[in-house]
Amino acid sequence: MTVLLVGTLDTKETEYRLVRELIVESGQDVAVVDASVLGVASMTADVAPAAVAEAAGTTLDELRGAGDRGAALRAMATGATVIATDMHREGRLSGVLALGGSGGSSVAAAVMRALPVGLPKLLVSTMAGGDVSAYVGGSDVTLMYSVVDVAGINSISRPILGNAAAAIGAMAAAYDRRRADAAGGGPGGAAGGRPMIAATMFGVTTPAVEAARARLDELGYEVLVFHATGAGGRAMETLVAEGRFAGVLDLTTTELADEVVGGVLSAGPDRLTAAGAAGVPQVVSLGAVDMVNFGPADTVPERFRERRLLVHNEAVTLMRTGADEAAEIGRAIGARLAAATGPVSLLLPRGGLSAVDVEGGPFWDPEADAACFDAVLRAVAGGGVEVVDTEYDINAPEFAVAAAERLHRLVGATGEPEGSAR
Repeated sequence: MTVLLVGTLDTKETEYRLVRELIVESGQDVAVVDASVLGVASMTADVAPAAVAEAAGTTLDELRGAGDRGAALRAMATGATVIATDMHREGRLSGVLALGGSGGSSVAAAVMRALPVGLPKLLVSTMAGGDVSAYVGGSDVTLMYSVVDVAGINSISRPILGNAAAAIGAMAAAYDRRRADAAGGGPGGAAGGRPMIAATMFGVTTPAVEAARARLDELGYEVLVFHATGAGGRAMETLVAEGRFAGVLDLTTTELADEVVGGVLSAGPDRLTAAGAAGVPQVVSLGAVDMVNFGPADTVPERFRERRLLVHNEAVTLMRTGADEAAEIGRAIGARLAAATGPVSLLLPRGGLSAVDVEGGPFWDPEADAACFDAVLRAVAGGGVEVVDTEYDINAPEFAVAAAERLHRLVGATGEPEGSAR
């Protein structure tokens, strides 16, 4: 099995020579993909720049002649991605390591994001000390801050690159062992072949998801819970699109509140779309759409300072959504559900949308909640969305169990999942 090194050898040849030697010493085979455009390295790569460009449907001469560095990097990222995904599909890939500044990191990260979750991916980058969401996306890319620029070997970079080589070598070896166990039915294999369910949870919807998870476990499923913090929603959407799940229990759609209103935990405009596009059965509710998330209290935008705020902890301040915002959120959720190609059930918790949006709670606002309910119902009217209107609050055990059992029926209607109980 092989560790893939992806980088621009015209500017990072010395660093790639070092990590290649260290990984080989650890017992792993190494293949090098050179995504350079302008310069020429003396180090021989297993996949030369011309082959990378060809895999992207272009040539180095065309990329150089266009004089657009950004477009050239995007093309080389495309070509390197084709090469890496082909290697993985052929069963030849055990991990990926890359070193780079902003340009090299963008190429490598695109390759890594295209590879499945669980395959080791390590990026040593000058950009890893800041906002890395653009590099990570919904994948499991591991980032290591280079501290100094990736520009030669020195007393700081040598141990950092050594750690990176040791890390990817150990991760690749562990990945190979897991794969061998799975193929031979060993301890690393699948847990009884149970179909998997994706579920979304926030602190204020934890009781609902825990109760639903327990019921789904009884019904024969493995439930993977995603924390609805933006990154969690993106990760879930990525895995759903990859076909990992038999169904989705999306009780906590709060990330769309942040997307609509402008909070800090948005999962982006594609949230709540992957299951619908793939025809995966889903049960959806409005968990925690009564709130928008900001950081510490002094970071709340000025235009929101006079709104109803709740300091959740030192790092998180919540803002209650108003009626107009709630209606817009409801419309956004309803539009996504109405566009789904698979079975969808929408469960409405009239008794409250979160642990703090219940009668007597600090975010209790029946008028705003009603605006959300009315808007989502109008958006799904006349379509194929099943609506279950309840008087429960979202964390009521009865609501959670009903959601789990309804998802079980939807999954069964699309083909009885192996290992599920009846």
